[in-house]
Amino acid sequence: MTFLRYLALFLTPLAFSLPLSAEVVHLVAGEREPYIGKRLQNQGYVSEVVTEAFARTRIQVDITFYPWARALALVKQGKADGIVPIYQEANQDNLLFSAPFPGDALGLLKRRDNPFQYQATNALQLEQLLLPLRHSTVGIVRGGLSLPQLGHLVPTEYANSDLQNIDKLYYGRLPYILIDKYTAVDLMVGHRPHYIGELEFLQPALAEKSFHVAFFSKAPHVATLLEAFNHGLAQMRLDGTLSRLRAKNGLLLGSDPLPHKVKLTIGSVDNPDMRIMQRLGKLFEQQNPDIELNWVFLEERILRRRLLGDLAIADGQFDVMTIGNFEAPIWARRHWLVPLENLPDSYDVADIIPVVKNALSSQGLLYALPFYAESAMTFYRKDLFAKAGLNMPPKPSFTDIAALAAKLNNPEKQIYGICLRGDAGWGGNMALLTSWVHAMGGRWFDEHWQPQLQTAEWVQTLQLYQQLLQQYGQPHATRTGFTEVLQLFAKGHCAIWIDATVAAGYLYDPEVSKVASVTGFAAQPTGKLPAQWLWVWALAIPDSSKNKTIAQRFIAWATSKEYIGLVGEHESWVAAPPGTRMSTYHRPEYQQRAPFANEVFQAIAQSRRDERTLKPVPYNGTIFVGIPEYAAFGTRVGNRVAEVVDGKIKIDQALQQSQDIVLKQMQDSGYLNPNRNPAPATESQHQP
Repeated sequence: MTFLRYLALFLTPLAFSLPLSAEVVHLVAGEREPYIGKRLQNQGYVSEVVTEAFARTRIQVDITFYPWARALALVKQGKADGIVPIYQEANQDNLLFSAPFPGDALGLLKRRDNPFQYQATNALQLEQLLLPLRHSTVGIVRGGLSLPQLGHLVPTEYANSDLQNIDKLYYGRLPYILIDKYTAVDLMVGHRPHYIGELEFLQPALAEKSFHVAFFSKAPHVATLLEAFNHGLAQMRLDGTLSRLRAKNGLLLGSDPLPHKVKLTIGSVDNPDMRIMQRLGKLFEQQNPDIELNWVFLEERILRRRLLGDLAIADGQFDVMTIGNFEAPIWARRHWLVPLENLPDSYDVADIIPVVKNALSSQGLLYALPFYAESAMTFYRKDLFAKAGLNMPPKPSFTDIAALAAKLNNPEKQIYGICLRGDAGWGGNMALLTSWVHAMGGRWFDEHWQPQLQTAEWVQTLQLYQQLLQQYGQPHATRTGFTEVLQLFAKGHCAIWIDATVAAGYLYDPEVSKVASVTGFAAQPTGKLPAQWLWVWALAIPDSSKNKTIAQRFIAWATSKEYIGLVGEHESWVAAPPGTRMSTYHRPEYQQRAPFANEVFQAIAQSRRDERTLKPVPYNGTIFVGIPEYAAFGTRVGNRVAEVVDGKIKIDQALQQSQDIVLKQMQDSGYLNPNRNPAPATESQHQP
């Protein structure tokens, strides 16, 4: 028997028992995105690791967030069992450290116009890497992450925070700063989106730092808690759970390529259509034996951060990116994407639905190829409507939707009157809200880029959204996005659902949907205007890819007419990628299996920019605002909306905070004069 097999047997739950009084461990933590935070999914990677490790020995975890200094003080005073994550070199008074688990990657960030690169990309001695910088200055955070020998090798300058250091770097006050790679990414994506594309992370990282749980040395059962965590962590290493959690959170992007093959890394949203592409990708690999496809599937919010973060620091991790019609024209104008100019005649670009092609183009060039496109629909359960003696209007109003949801709500039988995406994010709850605000007659900005989030239309929309989810919606609504609600509806738990038309292929497939035979559809709700929705999931090649030619070969295959035929042949015609090619809607087999086909085609093909808002606006987009900064402020506003649904803040408070967030971003990015009061400004100041 090998040592690892012996160890696995030793680490079985049966070999471990705990005192009854040690069933819950109380930990404290500070916000440290993307590793741990209250607003992250499941509170982030670190929280998931700790929770799972203790669960292996049937201990529950309670994590409370405080400012870091306060959290550490509480542990040292014995008012909490431990703190996470923490580094071994921290002040060790009254602390016992757990076994390590993977942490962050500490390295140097610089401006892209600084030509310095390390002389080698493999891990060398720190002294060798930093020797050329001995006459430069490196910014570090006072009391934050550092390297013990750094100050002996290069001059250092202190700042109070990583964000302050990033600002100094951007404005040329420092040539280099020491920072964790993913912290840099999240700070730029969430707080300094106008810096993206200007900074670069030097490879390799200077140090891979490990995280620990630190326990109060005098806490009851501290030895048991320490042993329990280490026990669970060891199991997680052996069975791959630790690597899976890192990958799930976008902190581990894949293995080394197989010998004699080129590894093509594809960053993709994790939904049923993309999983079909992964399965059929085996056929592409058979046809191209020199290529290995490395799939990185991430939850939508994490994917967007990782892709944008890859561009933010020129990381070059991805060869193919799954992006949308929000990113494609913006990233193209910034020269982040490869133009797709030499597609073979057999690809038949003219077959792409014109509005979809235009949405992925800039200055007449395609910068992404459409995998599927969507509008939105009102899905409903015909059997529940019939039983209640109700009818769904072909073009319901928002008033109709609220009244029907109230009559059909039956939570005792796990039937919810309406299910809606509620997860916070510009592509989550704000996609739905933006479409509804526009339909209600509202807008994000007036013609002069002044934010309009405290108007009656925003209040009315948010009141409706809050009412529907709080009174008739699914439990834990703010934890559920498109994929989770899709599963709820397919399992029969939703009477009504308003969301993307791409869901129809899944809901009408009896192999995966319990309600395939009783699902009906109607138009999106109407307010002062009919709601509009246009989104395209597309495949693009970042300029940082080292495999551009091979990447284009793959994305042309995955978005071709032939690929759509493969889905029909190997999966089902109802699952064929919709909304991209006119030829799809001419296929008799697709028309026969997809009763929703014509409605989806018309909704997408007839999308009109000039009819999406009641008042004029300076931006593109039906479910987003087509400017680079929206990825940052849209998500921050989405967090306030989620707090409204959870009952944590009032609507007026949420909209006031949101107005302030958006106004500051527009001032920082130059759309408005920062010394001007919130009053109409000239449109010529900034027109993306």
